[in-house]
Amino acid sequence: MKDTMVLGIETSCDETAASVVVNGRKVLSNIISSQVDLHAEYGGVVPEIASRRHVELILPVIDNALKEAGITLEEVDAVAVTYGPGLVGALLVGVSAAKALAFSLGKPLVSVNHIEGHIAANYISHPDLEPPYLCLVASGGHSHIVHVVSYSDFRIMGRTRDDAAGEAFDKIARVLGLGYPGGPAIEKAAKDGNPEAFDFPRVNFTDAPYDFSFSGLKTAVINTVHQFVQKGEPLPVEDISASFQKAVTDVLVDHTVSAAMAIKADTICIAGGVAANTLLRDRMSERASEMNIRVLYPRMILCTDNAAMIASAGYYALKAGRTADWRLNAVPSLKIGESG
Repeated sequence: MKDTMVLGIETSCDETAASVVVNGRKVLSNIISSQVDLHAEYGGVVPEIASRRHVELILPVIDNALKEAGITLEEVDAVAVTYGPGLVGALLVGVSAAKALAFSLGKPLVSVNHIEGHIAANYISHPDLEPPYLCLVASGGHSHIVHVVSYSDFRIMGRTRDDAAGEAFDKIARVLGLGYPGGPAIEKAAKDGNPEAFDFPRVNFTDAPYDFSFSGLKTAVINTVHQFVQKGEPLPVEDISASFQKAVTDVLVDHTVSAAMAIKADTICIAGGVAANTLLRDRMSERASEMNIRVLYPRMILCTDNAAMIASAGYYALKAGRTADWRLNAVPSLKIGESG
């Protein structure tokens, strides 16, 4: 059987990325040009700056991905691209490039949901992984518990009602003066802190037991910081970081493991930027093992936004016969399970 090489393109936020993946699992190249340093001085991503930078980088990044893969553009079997959710201007850069390439080559164009791409990152790191399983997707913009029934059937069991987990990390890091991005900064500070120093709230909903809410936690941390400032006392950054990180992790782990038990899943996957958090990985593995549930997560480089995951998800969409036409447009508020 002939191998299928998919060129993946990802520009949903502040990473310009391109990758070539064979048969959805084998990565030949994975080029990521990050804009973290560009946005750090603003404490977060500035959409217009991100869009302009994508325009400058998209073609060189694609060229580098092809060069590293050792193939020509003509050898690509399909072009897969993130078309949502994300920043509309950023998404449009990737969608426009993908449409132009697919049209000029006469190759299929495949639209990929960014969240479904994060889930697919696990197929690359774990070649034996097959649906069904449960996946926690936790990133800067999303927090979902998803029952992955098949490669194309995604059923949401829980979601955030306000801030995503990664967004909460970014906001608290900013309040503590730790800089951007917040996830790694909080984790680093937390290593020297006491996770029991502050009893920050964990929210549970009786009507939707697997849903998340991090706005109350965020407010509690901010109020704690203000109390120290108003009293003129030194701010215990490490203790606050450790206690906040534990509160987020406790909720993510508790809800995910409970959801897995409810559907009798034997595998939990973690995906998204927050999946790089060591405490989350350790606690999820520890809790799940008590229930004889295995826990899988992608390599660190595949937790952040990247195009290899998009190419992988695109491969399975292509196998299912789902391709896009030339009317494909960016959909910034795209929901998981929707396809274009």
